[in-house]
Amino acid sequence: MMRTEKVSSQAVQQALQTRSLVLPLEALERHVEGYFADRQRYLDIIALHPPPLYILQTQILEERCRQFQDAFRKVLPEVGFYFAVKSNNYPEVSRIVLEKGFGLDVSSGAELQMALYLEAQDIIFSGPGKTGPELVQAAVNADRTVVLVDSFHELDRLQEAASSVQRRVRAGVRVSIDPTGLWRKFGIRLEDLPAFQQKASTCDSIDLQGVQFHASWNLDPGRQVGFIEKLGRSLSAMPADFLQKLQFVDIGGGYWPSQGEWLQEAGTPAGMVLKAACAPVNSPMGHFWNAAQSIDSFAAQLAAAIRSHIFPVTDCRICLEPGRWICNDSMQLLLSVVDKKAADLAITDAGTNAVGWERFETDYFPVLNLTRPGMQENPCTLFGSLCTPHDVWGYSYWGTGLEEGDILLIPMQGAYTYSLRQDFIKPLPQVVTI
Repeated sequence: MMRTEKVSSQAVQQALQTRSLVLPLEALERHVEGYFADRQRYLDIIALHPPPLYILQTQILEERCRQFQDAFRKVLPEVGFYFAVKSNNYPEVSRIVLEKGFGLDVSSGAELQMALYLEAQDIIFSGPGKTGPELVQAAVNADRTVVLVDSFHELDRLQEAASSVQRRVRAGVRVSIDPTGLWRKFGIRLEDLPAFQQKASTCDSIDLQGVQFHASWNLDPGRQVGFIEKLGRSLSAMPADFLQKLQFVDIGGGYWPSQGEWLQEAGTPAGMVLKAACAPVNSPMGHFWNAAQSIDSFAAQLAAAIRSHIFPVTDCRICLEPGRWICNDSMQLLLSVVDKKAADLAITDAGTNAVGWERFETDYFPVLNLTRPGMQENPCTLFGSLCTPHDVWGYSYWGTGLEEGDILLIPMQGAYTYSLRQDFIKPLPQVVTI
């Protein structure tokens, strides 16, 4: 106990002393100006579709698809792109990315069913804990679906499912980048790859064709590059017949949008400690930033690592599973003010059940008053209308003032918001596609 207390005390002191980068004002103003420039377009939509609502902007989504594809096609000979449906499961998003040449990366039977309904021809089925019916569903659709097997036991169950419908299933195996802590949930240990391949070779209904790994929340490609080197060493020790059959190495997703991660003070290391101590944290005008590299920088560094460590061992296709990077900027959320309780306190017509989690207590997104636009930011706690104090949209707004009936826009709500929405107290916003 004494050692634990000492380590905890050291960690607390280190967190409190960590200086987080302040979000550059010019970058923030550039984003705000861009959305205010489209102000009338948003207000015209509100005239036809009352708030609250999501707006899906097709042009932005298509442009992100193009940018991502261009970045990797310039530096790798053969690349497969798979949109991570879990990041935004609105069917129209998947339909659009399919039109732009992506496949779909699904993580459940429900997502697989949607992909099949949309007539996707190239599907990756990933994720732990696949149920028996889900594996049968994948096997029945083996001509369009590759199953990324998550464990030795799942390999047995996939063999049983495929045999039951008399299909031969294409498969890959997920290897864990960190077999400790919470991330041990995913995949097998890298050192167990030879044993897994040996077992898969005895499964007459499974064709093991690939290896996959995934690192999440990547502001830069450092962890991915490091694991590619480890994977290359492991593959070089694999049997020649396996390497000859290897058709793909899937390096996953987790690419952070180039604007970086924007944080409230409570999202910084020091803020997390203060919040845990029940101390006051958020200053309304305090915005912090974790910088992210551009997707071209990701592509260049990942391609260099792949050429150094994968291609000398096996000449295979490289697969990518972007989610957040593709859809983050493509959805905006529109709300209205229903109650101004004080100069610095207002209630909106929608609750954060629309995004499914209390993200705005730690994550910062500018709230723009489209009714009274202005390039000044004002302190004001903006709550939703749910019966909970954690229903917070932000601690400030951009504009010349704030009154009941004003229309507010919260941009960049396309990733891990719509998918996480929940039917709790208030109705969910509809989606308007433009």
